[in-house]
Amino acid sequence: MAVLVALGAFLMTLAGGWTAQRVTDRRHLVLGLAGGLMLGVVGLDLLPEALKTAGTEVFGVPAALLLFVAGFLLAHLAERLLADLPRDPHSARTEEDQAAAHGAGAPDGRVPEVGLTAAAAMVGHSAMDGVAIGAAFQVGGGMGASVALAVVAHDFADGFNTYTITSLYGNARRRAVAMLFADAAAPVLGAASTLFFVLPEPLLGGYLGLFGGVLLYLAAAEILPEAHHEHPARSTLLCTVAGAAFIWLVVGLAG
Repeated sequence: MAVLVALGAFLMTLAGGWTAQRVTDRRHLVLGLAGGLMLGVVGLDLLPEALKTAGTEVFGVPAALLLFVAGFLLAHLAERLLADLPRDPHSARTEEDQAAAHGAGAPDGRVPEVGLTAAAAMVGHSAMDGVAIGAAFQVGGGMGASVALAVVAHDFADGFNTYTITSLYGNARRRAVAMLFADAAAPVLGAASTLFFVLPEPLLGGYLGLFGGVLLYLAAAEILPEAHHEHPARSTLLCTVAGAAFIWLVVGLAG
Protein backbone atom coordinates (compact mmCIF):
# COMPACT_ATOMS: atom_id res chain seq x y z
CA MET A 1 0.00 0.00 0.00
CA ALA A 2 2.78 2.44 0.92
CA VAL A 3 4.48 1.94 -2.45
CA LEU A 4 1.24 2.59 -4.34
CA VAL A 5 0.67 5.80 -2.38
CA ALA A 6 4.25 6.87 -3.09
CA LEU A 7 3.46 6.75 -6.82
CA GLY A 8 1.33 9.84 -6.18
CA ALA A 9 4.43 11.58 -4.89
CA PHE A 10 6.24 10.53 -8.08
CA LEU A 11 3.61 12.22 -10.26
CA MET A 12 3.40 15.36 -8.12
CA THR A 13 7.20 15.79 -8.20
CA LEU A 14 7.22 15.61 -11.99
CA ALA A 15 4.35 18.10 -12.12
CA GLY A 16 6.33 20.54 -9.99
CA GLY A 17 9.43 20.22 -12.19
CA TRP A 18 7.38 20.66 -15.36
CA THR A 19 5.88 23.85 -13.94
CA ALA A 20 9.35 25.21 -13.15
CA GLN A 21 10.46 24.57 -16.76
CA ARG A 22 7.51 26.36 -18.34
CA VAL A 23 7.99 29.73 -16.67
CA THR A 24 11.55 30.66 -17.66
CA ASP A 25 10.44 34.16 -18.74
CA ARG A 26 9.28 34.80 -15.17
CA ARG A 27 12.39 33.49 -13.47
CA HIS A 28 12.25 35.94 -10.58
CA LEU A 29 8.68 34.87 -9.79
CA VAL A 30 9.70 31.21 -9.93
CA LEU A 31 12.56 31.82 -7.52
CA GLY A 32 10.39 33.90 -5.20
CA LEU A 33 7.76 31.15 -5.09
CA ALA A 34 10.43 28.47 -4.60
CA GLY A 35 11.91 30.40 -1.67
CA GLY A 36 8.51 30.72 -0.03
CA LEU A 37 7.75 27.04 -0.53
CA MET A 38 11.11 26.05 0.96
CA LEU A 39 10.64 28.40 3.93
CA GLY A 40 7.15 27.01 4.53
CA VAL A 41 8.30 23.40 4.34
CA VAL A 42 11.08 24.07 6.87
CA GLY A 43 9.19 26.16 9.40
CA LEU A 44 5.74 24.61 9.17
CA ASP A 45 6.41 20.98 8.29
CA LEU A 46 9.95 19.66 8.80
CA LEU A 47 10.98 21.43 12.01
CA PRO A 48 7.76 20.81 13.99
CA GLU A 49 7.83 17.14 13.00
CA ALA A 50 11.52 16.89 13.92
CA LEU A 51 10.91 18.41 17.37
CA LYS A 52 8.02 16.04 17.96
CA THR A 53 9.78 12.83 16.97
CA ALA A 54 13.37 13.53 18.11
CA GLY A 55 12.44 14.40 21.67
CA THR A 56 15.83 14.02 23.35
CA GLU A 57 17.90 16.99 24.51
CA VAL A 58 21.65 17.53 24.35
CA PHE A 59 23.01 19.94 26.95
CA GLY A 60 19.64 21.60 27.38
CA VAL A 61 18.84 21.95 23.66
CA PRO A 62 16.53 19.65 21.65
CA ALA A 63 18.58 17.36 19.43
CA ALA A 64 16.44 18.32 16.42
CA LEU A 65 17.40 21.98 16.81
CA LEU A 66 21.09 21.15 17.12
CA LEU A 67 20.89 19.14 13.92
CA PHE A 68 18.93 21.97 12.32
CA VAL A 69 21.80 24.38 13.01
CA ALA A 70 24.31 21.74 11.91
CA GLY A 71 22.48 21.32 8.61
CA PHE A 72 22.56 25.08 7.99
CA LEU A 73 26.29 25.24 8.71
CA LEU A 74 27.05 22.15 6.63
CA ALA A 75 25.25 23.65 3.64
CA HIS A 76 27.22 26.87 4.04
CA LEU A 77 30.50 24.97 4.39
CA ALA A 78 29.77 22.77 1.38
CA GLU A 79 28.99 25.78 -0.80
CA ARG A 80 32.17 27.58 0.22
CA LEU A 81 34.36 24.51 -0.31
CA LEU A 82 32.88 23.82 -3.73
CA ALA A 83 33.10 27.48 -4.73
CA ASP A 84 36.81 27.58 -3.83
CA LEU A 85 37.73 24.49 -5.85
CA PRO A 86 39.93 25.19 -8.92
CA ARG A 87 38.00 24.36 -12.06
CA ASP A 88 39.28 23.34 -15.48
CA PRO A 89 36.96 24.71 -18.19
CA HIS A 90 38.46 22.28 -20.73
CA SER A 91 37.01 19.35 -18.79
CA ALA A 92 33.47 20.19 -19.98
CA ARG A 93 32.29 17.65 -22.54
CA THR A 94 29.43 19.48 -24.19
CA GLU A 95 28.78 23.01 -25.39
CA GLU A 96 26.25 23.50 -22.61
CA ASP A 97 28.74 22.32 -20.00
CA GLN A 98 31.47 24.55 -21.47
CA ALA A 99 29.18 27.55 -21.29
CA ALA A 100 28.48 26.77 -17.65
CA ALA A 101 32.20 26.31 -16.94
CA HIS A 102 32.96 29.77 -18.36
CA GLY A 103 30.22 31.30 -16.25
CA ALA A 104 27.68 31.84 -19.03
CA GLY A 105 25.23 29.43 -17.43
CA ALA A 106 26.03 30.29 -13.83
CA PRO A 107 25.14 33.88 -12.89
CA ASP A 108 27.45 35.66 -10.45
CA GLY A 109 30.07 32.92 -10.76
CA ARG A 110 27.88 30.24 -9.20
CA VAL A 111 29.39 26.76 -9.31
CA PRO A 112 27.23 24.09 -11.01
CA GLU A 113 28.44 21.44 -8.55
CA VAL A 114 26.71 23.33 -5.74
CA GLY A 115 23.40 23.02 -7.57
CA LEU A 116 23.94 19.30 -8.12
CA THR A 117 24.83 18.82 -4.46
CA ALA A 118 21.73 20.72 -3.36
CA ALA A 119 19.55 18.72 -5.75
CA ALA A 120 21.09 15.50 -4.44
CA ALA A 121 20.09 16.60 -0.95
CA MET A 122 16.55 17.09 -2.24
CA VAL A 123 16.63 13.56 -3.67
CA GLY A 124 17.76 12.25 -0.30
CA HIS A 125 14.95 14.14 1.39
CA SER A 126 12.43 12.69 -1.07
CA ALA A 127 13.72 9.20 -0.34
CA MET A 128 13.13 9.86 3.34
CA ASP A 129 9.64 11.10 2.44
CA GLY A 130 9.00 7.63 1.05
CA VAL A 131 10.49 6.06 4.17
CA ALA A 132 8.18 8.26 6.27
CA ILE A 133 5.17 7.01 4.31
CA GLY A 134 6.21 3.41 4.79
CA ALA A 135 6.97 3.89 8.48
CA ALA A 136 3.61 5.59 9.04
CA PHE A 137 1.78 2.68 7.42
CA GLN A 138 3.69 0.39 9.78
CA VAL A 139 1.95 2.20 12.64
CA GLY A 140 -1.50 2.14 11.06
CA GLY A 141 -3.58 2.96 8.01
CA GLY A 142 -4.90 6.25 9.41
CA MET A 143 -1.46 7.63 10.19
CA GLY A 144 -0.15 6.37 6.87
CA ALA A 145 -2.88 8.22 4.99
CA SER A 146 -2.22 11.45 6.90
CA VAL A 147 1.53 11.35 6.28
CA ALA A 148 1.02 10.39 2.65
CA LEU A 149 -1.29 13.37 2.08
CA ALA A 150 1.32 15.77 3.42
CA VAL A 151 4.13 14.17 1.41
CA VAL A 152 2.24 14.02 -1.87
CA ALA A 153 1.08 17.63 -1.51
CA HIS A 154 4.50 19.11 -0.78
CA ASP A 155 6.30 16.91 -3.33
CA PHE A 156 5.03 19.37 -5.94
CA ALA A 157 7.23 21.91 -4.19
CA ASP A 158 10.10 19.40 -4.06
CA GLY A 159 10.00 18.85 -7.81
CA PHE A 160 9.70 22.57 -8.42
CA ASN A 161 12.65 23.31 -6.15
CA THR A 162 14.86 20.46 -7.44
CA TYR A 163 14.64 21.66 -11.03
CA THR A 164 15.00 25.31 -10.02
CA ILE A 165 18.03 24.78 -7.78
CA THR A 166 19.87 22.67 -10.36
CA SER A 167 19.23 25.21 -13.12
CA LEU A 168 19.99 28.22 -10.93
CA TYR A 169 23.64 27.20 -10.63
CA GLY A 170 24.16 26.98 -14.39
CA ASN A 171 23.72 23.25 -14.96
CA ALA A 172 22.57 22.09 -18.38
CA ARG A 173 18.86 21.37 -18.78
CA ARG A 174 19.47 17.64 -19.20
CA ARG A 175 21.11 17.54 -15.78
CA ALA A 176 18.20 19.38 -14.20
CA VAL A 177 15.75 16.94 -15.80
CA ALA A 178 17.83 13.96 -14.65
CA MET A 179 17.82 15.25 -11.06
CA LEU A 180 14.08 15.87 -11.33
CA PHE A 181 13.42 12.24 -12.33
CA ALA A 182 15.73 11.01 -9.57
CA ASP A 183 13.78 13.14 -7.09
CA ALA A 184 10.49 11.75 -8.40
CA ALA A 185 11.62 8.12 -8.12
CA ALA A 186 13.14 8.55 -4.65
CA PRO A 187 9.86 8.41 -2.63
CA VAL A 188 8.84 5.17 -4.35
CA LEU A 189 12.19 3.56 -3.56
CA GLY A 190 12.09 4.91 -0.01
CA ALA A 191 8.62 3.48 0.60
CA ALA A 192 9.66 0.14 -0.88
CA SER A 193 12.66 -0.02 1.45
CA THR A 194 10.43 -0.01 4.54
CA LEU A 195 9.22 -3.46 3.58
CA PHE A 196 12.54 -4.70 4.97
CA PHE A 197 13.06 -2.67 8.18
CA VAL A 198 11.38 -0.57 10.88
CA LEU A 199 12.70 3.02 11.25
CA PRO A 200 12.98 4.39 14.82
CA GLU A 201 11.17 7.70 15.27
CA PRO A 202 14.12 9.55 16.90
CA LEU A 203 16.31 8.79 13.88
CA LEU A 204 13.69 10.11 11.48
CA GLY A 205 13.23 13.25 13.59
CA GLY A 206 16.96 13.92 13.63
CA TYR A 207 17.15 13.62 9.87
CA LEU A 208 14.26 16.05 9.40
CA GLY A 209 16.01 18.60 11.61
CA LEU A 210 19.27 18.28 9.70
CA PHE A 211 17.62 18.60 6.31
CA GLY A 212 15.55 21.54 7.51
CA GLY A 213 18.75 23.47 8.22
CA VAL A 214 20.10 22.70 4.75
CA LEU A 215 16.87 23.78 3.11
CA LEU A 216 16.67 27.02 5.10
CA TYR A 217 20.20 27.95 4.04
CA LEU A 218 19.35 27.40 0.38
CA ALA A 219 16.20 29.50 0.66
CA ALA A 220 17.61 32.37 2.72
CA ALA A 221 21.15 32.62 1.34
CA GLU A 222 20.68 31.62 -2.30
CA ILE A 223 17.16 31.40 -3.72
CA LEU A 224 15.54 34.55 -2.28
CA PRO A 225 18.52 36.89 -2.84
CA GLU A 226 18.69 35.72 -6.45
CA ALA A 227 14.95 36.27 -6.88
CA HIS A 228 15.21 39.91 -5.81
CA HIS A 229 18.57 40.66 -7.44
CA GLU A 230 17.30 41.84 -10.83
CA HIS A 231 13.56 42.12 -10.13
CA PRO A 232 12.97 43.56 -6.64
CA ALA A 233 9.25 43.73 -7.39
CA ARG A 234 6.27 43.39 -5.11
CA SER A 235 5.07 40.50 -7.25
CA THR A 236 8.19 38.53 -6.31
CA LEU A 237 7.55 39.17 -2.63
CA LEU A 238 3.92 38.15 -3.04
CA CYS A 239 5.03 34.89 -4.64
CA THR A 240 7.25 34.19 -1.64
CA VAL A 241 4.41 34.84 0.78
CA ALA A 242 2.07 32.73 -1.37
CA GLY A 243 4.53 29.83 -1.32
CA ALA A 244 4.77 29.84 2.48
CA ALA A 245 0.98 30.22 2.79
CA PHE A 246 0.43 27.26 0.47
CA ILE A 247 2.54 25.01 2.69
CA TRP A 248 0.58 26.28 5.71
CA LEU A 249 -2.62 25.27 3.94
CA VAL A 250 -1.22 21.85 3.10
CA VAL A 251 -0.07 21.24 6.67
CA GLY A 252 -3.43 22.39 8.04
CA LEU A 253 -5.40 20.10 5.72
CA ALA A 254 -3.13 17.16 6.46
CA GLY A 255 -3.48 17.69 10.21
